[in-house]
Amino acid sequence: MRGLPGRFGDARRRRIGLLGGSFNPAHAGHAHVALAALRALRLDQVWLMVSPGNPLKPVQGMAPFAERLASARAVARDARIIATDIERRLGSRYTHRTLALLRRRFPRVRFVLILGADNLSQLPRWQRWRDLARHTPLAVLPRPGYSRAALRGQAAAVLRHRRRRAAALQASRWTAGAPWCFVLAAERAISATAIRAASAHAGGAPPN
Repeated sequence: MRGLPGRFGDARRRRIGLLGGSFNPAHAGHAHVALAALRALRLDQVWLMVSPGNPLKPVQGMAPFAERLASARAVARDARIIATDIERRLGSRYTHRTLALLRRRFPRVRFVLILGADNLSQLPRWQRWRDLARHTPLAVLPRPGYSRAALRGQAAAVLRHRRRRAAALQASRWTAGAPWCFVLAAERAISATAIRAASAHAGGAPPN
């Protein structure tokens, strides 16, 4: 499939945003976030990393991996947005470990982790989140009902001295920890939860 990373990595020099998630299912909001990050951060690609199993989400109600990957591929209509099962192939369910493995396999790639504002609020629940934020730039995208609280939350407070403008994120050189930014973008209220609820009410399968 176009642009997918090699099984064992490669040495190409690129700027790649990682948008991870369950994608249960993927929807237009994910594509909107990926496109906004591409523009604001001047990325070469955004990878939609479909999680084999989010440790913070219940298994009940989670669609099979193949269905979630297919829904991510369906919304990745821009050639620079690539849906991938690389996290499953790496055998990783924790973001800090995924990033460490990716850096070994793609030593010349500059990775940025793309988060919704809801995930910035939840970041302190992630395994080794401080270590993750120390080594990987973060780009936070707004989400309705979450953005203001996230920017006042624990993670934002801990990382406050490393906040930068979106345009400067990739150009930054850091010694005391990776930078992060809040990307100004339109908010999209669509959510996978709402799609699943509507599908259940209608008695059909969730749309891709």
